[in-house]
Amino acid sequence: MILVTGATGTTGSEVVRQLTARGEKVRALTRDPRRARITPRVETVRGDYADPDSLEAAMTGVTAAYLVGPPGPGADHDRALVAAARAAGVGRLVKLSAIGVDDAATGPSGRWHAEGERAVRESGAQWTLLRPSSFASNALAWAEAVRRGEPVPNMTGDGPSGVIDPRDIAEVAVRALLDTAHAGRTYTLTGPEAISVPDQTAVLSAVLGRPLTVRTLSPDETRDFLRTAWGFDETRAQDVLTGLTYVRDGHNATVTADVPEVLGRAARSFLEWAEDNKSHFGAR
Repeated sequence: MILVTGATGTTGSEVVRQLTARGEKVRALTRDPRRARITPRVETVRGDYADPDSLEAAMTGVTAAYLVGPPGPGADHDRALVAAARAAGVGRLVKLSAIGVDDAATGPSGRWHAEGERAVRESGAQWTLLRPSSFASNALAWAEAVRRGEPVPNMTGDGPSGVIDPRDIAEVAVRALLDTAHAGRTYTLTGPEAISVPDQTAVLSAVLGRPLTVRTLSPDETRDFLRTAWGFDETRAQDVLTGLTYVRDGHNATVTADVPEVLGRAARSFLEWAEDNKSHFGAR
């Protein structure tokens, strides 16, 4: 039995799908099973990071677990999941972390992930850490603007990132959940190229067959955008702005061979992701 936390999220839902397609026994953890749209072939259970008993019940009988927690503050969610896994005797843990956690310039989010990684490494179980770069699916945040013919909001200037398709992250996670060969490994997961928001927009424009524009926001404009459009308070906005500045300054241009090493094929490009998801942007 494999437990997938964050089972309705971007990577968790894909891990569930891929494991199910392989015929594996899967248990999906969600805060509200009644609202979760998960195939009946999967056992869906309730769990909350603030409710240790619910986590221990979810971990019972589990051989491996995919750990996904909400973004901070701190790493209490990771510690709670690790404690429940230890109590249930779970033998293998795969944690979704983030690129750059060992660089203080990434800001609080990096520190929180580093704390979570430490909890997993010290769990006593076999472990694998996944450090993905920016998700290609982050572009879905532009979908409404694109459908309206408005500029794509660019909060990272010309800073490139090794943008990765979440399906590749999930596929690496599945390999790590099923194969002990990945125990004790830390994978930095990227796409095949470092690409900026303006360049992603150009790719999307070509896929959609219509011109798209970009509005590059200054740091002050970005902070205001995070507060007004995304509803962040000042502290959260500043924390996110630190990470965005890291990208804007060119520090996230890393491209690795970890996806090809694990999967035996090239990582999907942003172009491939855009082709497969163009309907979200108004394409027929």
